[in-house]
Amino acid sequence: MTDVLALPGPPALSEFALRKLREPLRLDALYAEYVHVLHLAQPLDAAETERARSLLQYGPQRGLPASLASRPDAVQVATVMPRAGLISPWSSKATDIFQICGLDKVVRVERGVRWYAAPGMDRPLVGRLYDRMTEAPMDEAAFERLFETQPPRPLARIPVLNEGQAALEAANRDLGLALAPVEVRYLADAFTDLGRDPTDVELMMFAQANSEHCRHKIFNAGWTIDGQLVDQSLFAMIRNTARATNGFGILSAYADNAAVIAGPRNQRWMADPRSHQYLYVEEDAPVLMKVETHNHPTGIAPYPGAATGSGGEIRDEGAVGRGSKPKAGLTGFTTSHLNIPDCPEPWEIGTSKPETMASALDIM
Repeated sequence: MTDVLALPGPPALSEFALRKLREPLRLDALYAEYVHVLHLAQPLDAAETERARSLLQYGPQRGLPASLASRPDAVQVATVMPRAGLISPWSSKATDIFQICGLDKVVRVERGVRWYAAPGMDRPLVGRLYDRMTEAPMDEAAFERLFETQPPRPLARIPVLNEGQAALEAANRDLGLALAPVEVRYLADAFTDLGRDPTDVELMMFAQANSEHCRHKIFNAGWTIDGQLVDQSLFAMIRNTARATNGFGILSAYADNAAVIAGPRNQRWMADPRSHQYLYVEEDAPVLMKVETHNHPTGIAPYPGAATGSGGEIRDEGAVGRGSKPKAGLTGFTTSHLNIPDCPEPWEIGTSKPETMASALDIM
């Protein structure tokens, strides 16, 4: 059985954020505080427990608001944790900090939210308090489930040699690979020529490496509009901006993780490699620019999706040439009609979306 220790934390949301949640839910009182769950290799002694508590005392220490503290009938309506099998970004960083601080008995620390409200809050409303794609309510008596690991499954082989393309079509459907018919035919021919069956891992890797996110197949595709073949792909239209300058001022475009244009001469404070003395050195300071789209992840989970998009952009900028220094970023959101409750606009029309996707209003 997994040894776990639960420790309370600070408020999870500001009063402003709680008020934004309360109003549409028509709740008189609502409060959220963090709860930390430690997966322990061995029980902590008193000194180690106190060190763990001190590490988890961040942010304001408010406790229940007066609207709930004064009510003996206030109840904890839910404890929301990351879905089983997921490791949150917070957990990765916090676990590193715990181990750097000498708490080697802590295998992993995870964070969730305890929600408190007045009695009578309908259970369906609880689903409005968390992101169903990445979080789920959990019974605190079952916290050890957060840290359960499953033995790796053995490779499965897809019987292409015996069943042909039909086996790949079934795998495409069952594994959710989203392969186009031309890709299914390509794989059937390739593995027939190789004289062996593909594994499920090979098919999954092929699907990811050749996805729209990686290959930009639609972005580079030819378009026929009203029976006329358009002479440029969407990506070629974007490249027109570079062609229009005849290369003036462009040092690199569409060849690295970001574009680089000529910049001013700048003085940089650095150490001379021979004298080891610090001095100002004048040199060229090219400027780089990068755009990262993260439409689908942001549609699934707006905040984490946008956050990982900005993180990917910083990573790509830092990897340009021999390295660069990201200075500033701008995040922009373009959505469909917001359909604000009780505030319809004449141009807004009824739109449908998959249940798993966030609405335009959720994203904004």
